[in-house]
Amino acid sequence: MFNLKDLKKHVMTGISYMVPVVVGAGLCQALGFIIGGPDVAKNVGSIPYMIYKTGNLAMGTMIIPVIAAAIAYSIADRPGIAPGLVVGLVSSEVKAGFLGGIVGALFVGWLVNMMKKHIKLPQTMQGLMPILIIPFFASLISGIMMFTVLGIPIAYIMDAFTGFLTSLSSGSKFIYGFVMAAGSAFDFGGPINKTVSLYTTGMLADGILEPKAVHMVACMIPPMGVLVAWGLSALFKKRIWTNAEKENLKACFPMGVCMITECVIPLAMNDLWRIVLSSVAGGSVAGGLVMMWGVQSPVAHGGWFVIPTFTHPEKFVIALIIGSIIMGVVLFVTKKRLTEDQASIGFSTEEDSSFDTEFSIEF
Repeated sequence: MFNLKDLKKHVMTGISYMVPVVVGAGLCQALGFIIGGPDVAKNVGSIPYMIYKTGNLAMGTMIIPVIAAAIAYSIADRPGIAPGLVVGLVSSEVKAGFLGGIVGALFVGWLVNMMKKHIKLPQTMQGLMPILIIPFFASLISGIMMFTVLGIPIAYIMDAFTGFLTSLSSGSKFIYGFVMAAGSAFDFGGPINKTVSLYTTGMLADGILEPKAVHMVACMIPPMGVLVAWGLSALFKKRIWTNAEKENLKACFPMGVCMITECVIPLAMNDLWRIVLSSVAGGSVAGGLVMMWGVQSPVAHGGWFVIPTFTHPEKFVIALIIGSIIMGVVLFVTKKRLTEDQASIGFSTEEDSSFDTEFSIEF
């Protein structure tokens, strides 16, 4: 059984381990684009290709296993790491993605704890528990569960969302871009964002370049939007950030330049609905404008460094500025003013009023 306080702690642990991987991989991809240009992925064997491919492989294969392993570790300590990695890889394989990795990791943590509690071995065989019994049986059971039970409904939801986006492509361009960008801006590199990313990458491979531009603007807006809100809070002297959040905000500019939207996740975990609401508000308007204006992106990643390769790059920049301002204003207006004592503390690890509901996860 997990209450919401524990769930938040476990997910935040997973995020804290995942973010450095995202940052390292994203910066490698961006550097590869800067040195090698938009066609860097085609120049196999070159140094820029190697730099880009290093980041591309890490982003494509490591993110879900790392967060799954870290969540399982948070719940069950070191015995949860190996089956957590396994369940993350299986989640990627069955297309359950980021959300599937989190759900699978929660199952792994529960399963490992149950095994530690109920499996009794003779004293002479106790050493086999952490290196043989738990890794093998937890990986076996959780892997089968992801293939047969846990991953299927999540993958179905992701497929349904992709089909919904496809159905919108024949209607209003603004609405199409609005909805696509809302999904991209909703969870800062999470399951919905990754689903839109896969969809737009598929469109890119088919020679349809507008959806990728929409996805990219929506991914760039959250880091820029929180910086706009930070600037407004300084201008109007409204105390809305803790000291720890201010340290995190300092990293948002370089990460936002490189299209690493995950840097906003720690901020969102402290004030979820306001940051999600403002991000969707800014990102969706910008995405609608980008689609309506016919902006096209010939590349799948690269942040600000690849904007010159777009068609109508000036319109993309205008949409990015508009979306960032909208997000910043909405966040600034809706965020609560903090007392001096509240502002002086770091990220809360204690249960607060927004996390006082307990619920059970039964398997």
